[in-house]
Amino acid sequence: MAPKRQKQKSSKRGKTKITLPVSEEAEPVNMESMGHPEIYPLVLTNKTQEIFNCRIDEDVTDEQPYKLIKKEDIFADFENRAAVSDFYPVKKIIQEYPGDELLLVYDKDFKYGLNFYLIGTEEGKENYLNPPEVPEAQEEYKEHIPEDIYIYKPPICKPWVSLGSEKEIEEESVKESTKEITYMISRKRSEFGAPVKFSDQNASSVKDAYIECTAYPDKNFTLKQLERDVGMQVVPKIKDTSTQTRWTYPKNATTQYYPREFSEEEKEALGQSKTLTEFLNNVSISVEIALQQNEIMNTFINDWKILAEEEGTFGDKTDTHLKEYQSFTHLHNLTEKMITCVSWHPIIYGLIAVSVAVRLSFEERVHFSGKLLLQPSLILFWSFSDPIHPQLMLESPDDIFCFQFCPSDPNIIAGGCINGQIVMWDITAHADRIENIKADGSRSKNVTLKPMFLLEPESNKEAMYIRHCAVSSIENGHRKVITDIHWLPDTFEINRLGSVFENRSGISCQLVTCSADCTICFWDIRPQKALTPQPPTEKKKEESIEVPFDVPSTFLHLNLSWKPLSKIRLSKGETTLDHCPTKLSLSEDSLLYKAQDKMLAQSKATKAGEMNPYQNLEGGLGNHLKPIDDFCTKFFVGTEEGEVIYTDWKMERDPETGRFMTKKPVSLYTVHDGGVHTVQRSPFYKDIILTVGGWNVAIWKEGITTGPLLQSSCAPKRYTSGHWSLTRPGVFYIGREDGYIDIWDLLEKTHEPAQSQNICITMITYIKPWTFSAKQQFIAIADYYGTLHILEIPWTLSRPSTSEVSSISHYFEREVKHLEYVEQRKKIREEEKKEMELEIEKKKVKTYQKSKEQLEAELKMDYESYLELEKDILIHLGLIKVKETMSYMEMI
Repeated sequence: MAPKRQKQKSSKRGKTKITLPVSEEAEPVNMESMGHPEIYPLVLTNKTQEIFNCRIDEDVTDEQPYKLIKKEDIFADFENRAAVSDFYPVKKIIQEYPGDELLLVYDKDFKYGLNFYLIGTEEGKENYLNPPEVPEAQEEYKEHIPEDIYIYKPPICKPWVSLGSEKEIEEESVKESTKEITYMISRKRSEFGAPVKFSDQNASSVKDAYIECTAYPDKNFTLKQLERDVGMQVVPKIKDTSTQTRWTYPKNATTQYYPREFSEEEKEALGQSKTLTEFLNNVSISVEIALQQNEIMNTFINDWKILAEEEGTFGDKTDTHLKEYQSFTHLHNLTEKMITCVSWHPIIYGLIAVSVAVRLSFEERVHFSGKLLLQPSLILFWSFSDPIHPQLMLESPDDIFCFQFCPSDPNIIAGGCINGQIVMWDITAHADRIENIKADGSRSKNVTLKPMFLLEPESNKEAMYIRHCAVSSIENGHRKVITDIHWLPDTFEINRLGSVFENRSGISCQLVTCSADCTICFWDIRPQKALTPQPPTEKKKEESIEVPFDVPSTFLHLNLSWKPLSKIRLSKGETTLDHCPTKLSLSEDSLLYKAQDKMLAQSKATKAGEMNPYQNLEGGLGNHLKPIDDFCTKFFVGTEEGEVIYTDWKMERDPETGRFMTKKPVSLYTVHDGGVHTVQRSPFYKDIILTVGGWNVAIWKEGITTGPLLQSSCAPKRYTSGHWSLTRPGVFYIGREDGYIDIWDLLEKTHEPAQSQNICITMITYIKPWTFSAKQQFIAIADYYGTLHILEIPWTLSRPSTSEVSSISHYFEREVKHLEYVEQRKKIREEEKKEMELEIEKKKVKTYQKSKEQLEAELKMDYESYLELEKDILIHLGLIKVKETMSYMEMI
């Protein structure tokens, strides 16, 4: 028979799990705090329960909740499972246990926290198996004791949390609406401490032998209620009403009318009246305008959509930062080199060309000139489909500092060298290679899965070196580095005197360059006409010149003999020195932004089989060209000293020498405190120019000679480059020498940049944005270490608002009026200053002119004073006695 189970009190607490330590040196859970130091709680998994035959509800139940386990079985479990054994936390207790069997008890109610507990002493084992007998009275008393005994716990002070009750109490509390009246009673200080005299009074003379202070009603305190809380509520009266239209008998009715007309006599008189003729003459113009507007305007336009901007975009309006899209660099060709110029291919998506130069000063170039001859000077073509290998490499005799694609044919490229030469390239033979870059890149995607050392070099991965077609003459060209180069549009051409003529060829054939040798040159790529006819033998010799197989003969007639068509010097006037131009902007530069569609059409026509017009260029200017009289020949020039010059390229005859000379500058302003790096016209406004140089930025308007419309304050770092936005008229980008780019938004701020963003850790050398579609726009940023960063322009900086063009135009007009007002105030101030100076001079020089009477009175007074003096002297000498009554005047 199993021993009687000891009665235990069940706990209603929730089940909790206790994580036991695994370390062998850790002591088991101490149950002394619960009054049972011999009990050790354990967690037995299903695996352990199967090993020791103590499965819950099978081997151990509520009726028999304990199990005797041999000590040897537990040691065997230690050897098999080591620290994984569930008895491992009480290993030390088991080793010290004196008996052979340990008592394991199933704790169904989790009284000690876990599902089992082990009794670690023989005494505890005997007490559990054979509990002491309890008297029946005491046992009955225990049965009546409730299982849940309340244990007193002292309250803990918690911080008070306001739930709004104090506001309700404050609203219900009665407060005094009027201020309390304060009385101050005092007496004279002299009465303080005065002697007091008391007197006796007979008590019998007073009724009841005492004097009382009788009460009397005070009128000031007759009000029984001063404040009262009154509540009112207005309830509208409800009234039921009804109405019904009175029905009448329906009846059919008809009405007919006809217009009132003039008689024949009235019509004839009105048609010949003078008032009708005047009326028709007055309203005929407005009626014609209204009819024209009806014919011109789009009748199918949706006015509702025009009220707001469209939401068709993939980006987020809140995102205003430029996002890194791609970057290009080359370990071999860009080592210790910087990017000097960047230009996007006009018609091929994702193709961009950069020119590089060695990062050396002039003295260092002279010192390492021998080593520099061994390094190639290149223009690299990068593609989005292959960011590692350049697609083409254009060779040049020296480092290129500026280049530009031809607006008529993108396969023709012109560049300016550091030695003053102009280089021409023709990449027509390689046009298919760069147009099929994307297809080649897609075929090589499978190969990239191989390791790099197993890849075989492919012909399409090797960059192709292309030699130049022609180089200008060293003796007749620039003497120093060419800082800027531009193609003239295909709408006009100029002669050596600067006169403008109509271009009938339809292609761009002329260039303009500026250099640090203080000259601006115009070049013509067509062969020069010979003054005298050459014999056929000399022509055959020229035609028999051997040309390398990899060099096209497009510009063979220019090689080493190319001379400028016209040369301009910007003289400083009084001195013999000249201005040193760094950047220039012609009046027709804005047309080049709109030449992409035309260029695409020309390239398609060339592919269709038409002959390239640059293959057979006719010599020189035509004899019967139509001059353009109303053409603006003025342009803006930025100099090395920070000056912005507005001058004319047209020559004028010197009246003294009879030679053709360059005209004097129309205006000259020293706005920038450093060399000018950018002179660029706005793509939206033909007469708005942006200049960047030194530590500030300026915006000019052509025709306004009073100064810039906008001039920024000094920046924290020096500005190095800049460019207008191609889609927003009020946005432009400025690069700094610390690697930051300042983004200006004239709609948001006009005194400082709208935002600044870090792009690289070194100086930004060039900025060039480009628009591929309405939803995707990029900006290329080049740095001093030769890395080209391609960033994607966000929605807020690429999508203009509905009226942004007109808003910016009105802003420029207001600035023009402001400049005119300032100029007028200057003139007024100068006139006022002159008037004040004249008044001061008049006060200094002014003499007081006296009248004839005043002069006679003064002379008379002087004469009388003289007579008085003479009289005194005579009296003093004794010649005249004082007692004599006759006056001295009578004596005389």
